[in-house]
Amino acid sequence: MVGSDANVVLAAFTEDQTERLTGISKRQLRYWDRIDFFAPSFAYKDRRKAHSRLYSFRDIVSLKVLDALRNGSNVPLSHLREVKAKLAHLGDDMWAKTTLHVLNRRVGFINPETKMPEDILSGQGILQIALQVVTGGMETAVRAMWQRQNSTVGKLEQKRGVVHNQVVIAGTRIPVRSVKAFAEAGYSIDQILAEYPTLTKEDVRAAINYDAAA
Repeated sequence: MVGSDANVVLAAFTEDQTERLTGISKRQLRYWDRIDFFAPSFAYKDRRKAHSRLYSFRDIVSLKVLDALRNGSNVPLSHLREVKAKLAHLGDDMWAKTTLHVLNRRVGFINPETKMPEDILSGQGILQIALQVVTGGMETAVRAMWQRQNSTVGKLEQKRGVVHNQVVIAGTRIPVRSVKAFAEAGYSIDQILAEYPTLTKEDVRAAINYDAAA
């Protein structure tokens, strides 16, 4: 397998990738965006453009938790607006130490520093969602999504519906013409790899040598 480096979790994710990673349908993602419940971190003002909604890794983790709360535990959307605001402002260390509690379709939050709940909960019938597990599992899922089979290295492909039917590096969504543009601008193979760290030298050579008229 050809794996990407650890920084892949810092990438932006399309709606298709977000749906795959979180289990939330594109329809629900767009609805949440439209009603201003959960907007992607990177988005065009005109949402009709292709790839106008891109989600960060923190978005992905938040959505995975929100999916468990809304679709799994049937917590009301009105209540989740407050929960979502809490999750969005937590730092990475807080994600690792925080546990959410769900009781009677209400969410409680225990501050890992004070050990005190911000909402009063009883211990009966509580579903706990360990954010550390969600985060770690999502990192694994992201890396698995970006992994490529050895058989795709140095090869190109063109699939219907992938990057508007453009020829791309096999196993990725990177258009060949984008790589060629860097080469034509005078970039060396190593410089191109710095722009696309998930590619290999074989990928770059294949893109450079690609002739659209062939």
